[in-house]
Amino acid sequence: MNHEDFLNQMKKMIDELKAMSTDFGLSNTGDEYKIISDFFTYKFLNEKIIFHYENHEQCEISFDDFIDVADPEIPRMRQHHFIDHLQKQKDRENFHEILEQAFREVSTLNKDVYHIEMASGRKRQLFEPLSVYIRDEEKELGIAKRAIGILAKYKFPGIHNGGFDYFSSIFEHLIRDYNKDSGKYAEYFTPLFAGSLIADILYNDTQPKTSVTIYDPSAGSGTLLLALANKIGTANCKLYSQDISQKSTHFLRINLILNNLTHSLSDIIEGNTIANPQHVEEGEIKKFDFIVSNPPFKMDFSHMISNIESDTYNRFFAGTPKIPKKNKRSMAIYELFLQHIMASLSESGKAAIVVPTGFTTAAKGISKVIRQRIVEKNWLRGVLHMPSHIFATTATSVSIIFIDKAKANDTVLLMDASNMGSKHSFRDGRKTILYPEEENKITSYFKNNIEETEFSVLVSNQDILENDCSILAGQYVDLREEEIDFDIDERLAQLTSSLIQNLHESQKISASLLKKLEE
Repeated sequence: MNHEDFLNQMKKMIDELKAMSTDFGLSNTGDEYKIISDFFTYKFLNEKIIFHYENHEQCEISFDDFIDVADPEIPRMRQHHFIDHLQKQKDRENFHEILEQAFREVSTLNKDVYHIEMASGRKRQLFEPLSVYIRDEEKELGIAKRAIGILAKYKFPGIHNGGFDYFSSIFEHLIRDYNKDSGKYAEYFTPLFAGSLIADILYNDTQPKTSVTIYDPSAGSGTLLLALANKIGTANCKLYSQDISQKSTHFLRINLILNNLTHSLSDIIEGNTIANPQHVEEGEIKKFDFIVSNPPFKMDFSHMISNIESDTYNRFFAGTPKIPKKNKRSMAIYELFLQHIMASLSESGKAAIVVPTGFTTAAKGISKVIRQRIVEKNWLRGVLHMPSHIFATTATSVSIIFIDKAKANDTVLLMDASNMGSKHSFRDGRKTILYPEEENKITSYFKNNIEETEFSVLVSNQDILENDCSILAGQYVDLREEEIDFDIDERLAQLTSSLIQNLHESQKISASLLKKLEE
């Protein structure tokens, strides 16, 4: 079975699980995504451990002995936890209890690797029993029997030879029905091509790195983190994140498991980054080599503004956003994330942050103070204006700010790609998709500081400071001069003569009309 076959079969399995959820009345409930993703993850871990056992170099080793010596990346299970073993017991009257016990035991066996830590210090286990989500015992039994039948029907030997591009398609298919809260805190969905574009620009692959730290303070489901990690090499980096959303953090864990990044799970924190940052070392904000982020643009943080203003880590040098009187939910929370990111970046670190394009030109306030700081410090590497409808659920015009604290020159590349791409209709709205040649052009021009009329321009820090710290490309790019194939003076003389003649004719017509009206 090739990767394309695996992909199609995996999507069919996910669709069957979602259909099961609908049939049992769980569709659009708050717990549906947890049930579906838990079954999906259980299946994936089954396949992973079987694959590694069957391909272990010690052919004669027993399964139990293999589990005792296996790499920490490999999940821990016993043979009675396997889906095929559970499938043989599904006709028992207490099968839901048997399945629940299997989930509980597997969670315990993997508690040191596969957990998610909360800001309170409590660890969220790998699987939750069905009874946590379903109060009807008969329905619980029905779901357990049908789900195990679906999982047992599909086989994916060798699936773990897949890479990020492959698994990202499966992951997007898994979460697409549960990503309807975009616009709320930490539940933005960044398109895969945007993550790849940022990774290509941010990381210089001609100078490979190891032991790299990558951070996202509003990770969502992890698109930006995973794109950069796979660009650098998953064995060469460790990921860190914090996110207030339980749903997003749940999906991020699955994303890490799919992409051989379980060694980073211990640093994935569920909690409020702005009010209570968890990645701290010796009383100071931890510094990272790379930071990528698509933070929430707006959110009501008014109830915690006093705590933020007295921040013990001195992150918010530009101040805190004003609380709108009419709509507190329109509070510009991304300005706080920008300041947090600047405080979390190492002395030679690089960052890419998605912001509303309005940030690039705001004439006063926090946004201007932030822009002034990164320009005066010579940290601003470049700005990329993206097309509208990059995100299916919002038409907000966005730009990507690239920061490089080790930048040597004093110029900034401003690029306007807002007219690129084509709009396509999807089940969750209209999205703009860039063509591969457009992505290649953006990456190449950015990496090589290439200027092109009406597209990209290099601007000095001084020019930006003198222009009210505006970093909008349109204020600096050269306009194309159209070539004309006629003499301009001759053409103006012809037009003048024609206009005079028309005015004389108009006067004659007016006189004739006036005479007739008088008669």
